[in-house]
Amino acid sequence: MPGITREEVAHLARLARLELTSEELDHFAGQLDDIINAVARVADVATEDVPPTSHPLPLTNVMRPDEVRPSLTAEQALSGAPAQEQQRFKVPQILGEE
Repeated sequence: MPGITREEVAHLARLARLELTSEELDHFAGQLDDIINAVARVADVATEDVPPTSHPLPLTNVMRPDEVRPSLTAEQALSGAPAQEQQRFKVPQILGEE
């Protein structure tokens, strides 16, 4: 597979609206070539006996079941609020009226 050229890197930089120096073009050309070669090696892996997966490790749900437990009353929760209205926290308006 041919390597990435400076001109291709310059073209990509123009598309991304990046201004690169001559040294950066050479540096990134080598890096992009290494990346493309590494990704291409994935195609060489024998995958006929490997089923497709969305995650390399099995996932399990670790959430606990919902249980009713004692909690604060509305009055207790609002007791430290600087302002309240209709059993709710009252905060300054930050958006205009619609």
